[in-house]
Amino acid sequence: MKVLVPLKRVADPDNANKVKVPADGSKVDTGSLEWKANPFDEYALETALRLTEDGKAQKKRLGEVVVATFGPKDTETTLRAALATGADRAIRVDVEDEAIDGLLVAKALAKIVEEEKPDLVLLGKQQVDGDTNQVGQLLAELLDWPMATFAGTVQEEDGALLVGREVDGGQLDVRVKLPALVTVDLRVVNPTSVYSKVTDKEKFKYAEGVRFAPLPAIMKARKKPLDVKKLGDLVSDTAQKVKYIRYEAPPQRKAGEKVADVDTLVSKLKNEAKVL
Repeated sequence: MKVLVPLKRVADPDNANKVKVPADGSKVDTGSLEWKANPFDEYALETALRLTEDGKAQKKRLGEVVVATFGPKDTETTLRAALATGADRAIRVDVEDEAIDGLLVAKALAKIVEEEKPDLVLLGKQQVDGDTNQVGQLLAELLDWPMATFAGTVQEEDGALLVGREVDGGQLDVRVKLPALVTVDLRVVNPTSVYSKVTDKEKFKYAEGVRFAPLPAIMKARKKPLDVKKLGDLVSDTAQKVKYIRYEAPPQRKAGEKVADVDTLVSKLKNEAKVL
């Protein structure tokens, strides 16, 4: 199986309280934050690695995993980390972050899919910066491929995947024929969530979460292929359809206050907070 995994770098979501919005509202200042791979995209990569290996022999890749990202040269750090984790090849589309939107990314990925011909495209369900939850759905429509969103489990079958989708109140199992597109949720990295056809799911369990690259793998990743493409070579019309006009920080919350009794609390909730 050949799997394409688009990755996006995002400002560290664990320190989102350090994000600043300048007075003119022209941008979101994340200069004080470190870049890291979007967590849901890391889950997609882990899913791809599990689907292209025998769990007991994880160092031997039975298929091919190709990772791709959009951004300037320094985004190659994200790609090299993915290569160190186990991906085989990487593609960087050279473009500034401010010059793309979800539809442009989907159109460019559709061209990459046309060139690479993967059996499966795996994405995180959304990015934790914009949280638009668009690219996977747009790409599936452009490709006219079957799609399963919010995957919590993935089981490889002959020519298909059995996907357990996270839905309100439980899990919905759907079967999609390959080639297909799947977006993954956080439970997909549980020990028994993803299995390839050759991994004995009755006798083998993965470690919880995503895997980390040992030092030798990090060194070898420097020699793995990393191709660079221009956005204009993939998409004829590079004009953005969505633009952010202005940003505003949410208003600061007022400090809480103590009340003498329940009647006073109810009165304030009703007459001041207007929530009753």
